[in-house]
Amino acid sequence: MKKIVLIAILTVAAYAQGVYATFNVVPKKEASLAFSTNGMVADVKVDIGSRVSKNQVLAILENSDLKAYVAKARAALEFAKKSYNRALKAQDVQNRAIFDKFDFEYKNAKASLALALANYNKSILKAPFGGIITAKAVEVGDVVSAMAPRMLFKIESNQKKLLLSFDEKYLNRVKIGDIFKYKLDGSNKVHSGKIVKIYPSVDSKNHTAKAEVEAGNLVSGLFGDGTIELGDN
Repeated sequence: MKKIVLIAILTVAAYAQGVYATFNVVPKKEASLAFSTNGMVADVKVDIGSRVSKNQVLAILENSDLKAYVAKARAALEFAKKSYNRALKAQDVQNRAIFDKFDFEYKNAKASLALALANYNKSILKAPFGGIITAKAVEVGDVVSAMAPRMLFKIESNQKKLLLSFDEKYLNRVKIGDIFKYKLDGSNKVHSGKIVKIYPSVDSKNHTAKAEVEAGNLVSGLFGDGTIELGDN
């Protein structure tokens, strides 16, 4: 009986004090980047540690032929547009089939330009979001293949998150919005943040549950521990 009472007291005390959790600082978003077409790398604009904005150019393939296709498609579209406009003005006095021919050629020219631009854009690798380049495996002169794509850059967002690990027995007690107070390893400064995501499954190997806390601009790879303050749940 005394043992049961002791367990109950310890459980209540644990809830009152909060749930102990360890954490690692990880990027809120990260991606491995590669070209989706074949070609030779003509220019590399960034290096490891470069901070980039969304849609900033990272690398360019040799694309003089693609530029020429775009210029040719633009010229064809301009000619088709003029022919279409003339046919449009005269459609009341000419055969319908003739107008339909110019209409088709105009639409086809627009589609051809769109295709040329799409192929050209594939030769330019851009950042999908703002962040920092954490790995680079490409140099000018390298040949890339869409059939065997390889990672050329790794990028992680400026915004980071804490990936928390805590005892699985508290999974149903921890809720989104609970406050996590923590310290980074080697520091006595106390930080706090709200839990924004709780993973629905547990790690069967070490019997831990996971949750996320937004963490601003911390450096990836840092770690520490803290306490999840349980709300009224």
